[in-house]
Amino acid sequence: MMIHEITNLVERYKDRKRIGRGRGSGHGKTSGRGHKGAKSRSGWSSKLAREGGQLAYFRRIPKRGFSNKAFATTFYVVNVRDLEKHFNAGDSVNAESLIAKALIRDTELPIKILGCGDLTKKLAISAGKVSEAAREKIEKAGGSIELSMKAAWNRAADAKKK
Repeated sequence: MMIHEITNLVERYKDRKRIGRGRGSGHGKTSGRGHKGAKSRSGWSSKLAREGGQLAYFRRIPKRGFSNKAFATTFYVVNVRDLEKHFNAGDSVNAESLIAKALIRDTELPIKILGCGDLTKKLAISAGKVSEAAREKIEKAGGSIELSMKAAWNRAADAKKK
């Protein structure tokens, strides 16, 4: 007998348990829920981390370490190959032109130009940061770079303004 012959004889789906249909069903009276209490009633559910008065596991483990994630600067990243593909020679590349070409979403974050791909067109680029590889490719093609990134806030500079 082969495995495919056995599976043909077995029923496809298991019947669901019919609860609350009398003693003869084996699941009558309390329908497998036991006697009284919150667990026997409809609408009861326990929270995942709840341990019945015992201190929850995630609260027993100490917090360790420190993360600099809050201080990280995130960028909209544009590669040199994207500039080659979407812009003509002599165009100026800035946040507005990148939004128009659907390369970035908005002006919330600064732009960083990365050096993946090749560039043969002369472009005037205005961005927050430019990688060394991208700078080399842009200048080799005869383009210019203008860095325009907001300076990070610091107490001394703010005090001088006042």
